[in-house]
Amino acid sequence: MTKREKAKKKRVAWGITGSGDRLAETIETMKRLKSEYQDGVEIQVYISKAGYQVVKWYKVFDDLEQNFGRVLIEINSNSPFLAGQLQLGKFEFLVIGPTTSNTVAKISTGIADTMLSNAAIMGLKAFVPVYIMPSDYEEGIIVTRLPSEREIKLRIRKEDVEHVKRLAGMADVFILKKPEEIHEVFKKHFTPKGTL
Repeated sequence: MTKREKAKKKRVAWGITGSGDRLAETIETMKRLKSEYQDGVEIQVYISKAGYQVVKWYKVFDDLEQNFGRVLIEINSNSPFLAGQLQLGKFEFLVIGPTTSNTVAKISTGIADTMLSNAAIMGLKAFVPVYIMPSDYEEGIIVTRLPSEREIKLRIRKEDVEHVKRLAGMADVFILKKPEEIHEVFKKHFTPKGTL
């Protein structure tokens, strides 16, 4: 692909935090979207420090690199400089998923001390839509699978859900409950390959 062809493509920033819940399903969804929109959309992957530990633990880092090219890993809240690129209009939107309750709480309260919380907050200031798929969006008990295939039960706390509700009320923030909903986000913004 030439530089000119690459420049014509619309760009999406995809952030991965330190949540393993639905990580494999999200990666599969993004791979399908990359294939479906390959002629017009480039997906750039950004991983938080905790996200890097989790993708290594789940042994999916190589899969991300093979399917999405260069994967950018957080050094600090401004490096890689995703926030600046969002503000300059280099990306159509930001998807963060799966998203830990820690990142959700930070964005909902305006704490921009990590690469992805900073990117979301700065992007919102520049009217860039932010789609967030929280791990903890509904109070109750969930069952999640570890890399060993062992299942564990986790309690979703009322406090975590309150941060999700706060996010849902913010302008240009959209809450996703499952990876499949990312398809609707792409349909809203882009035309799939093979359609007019």
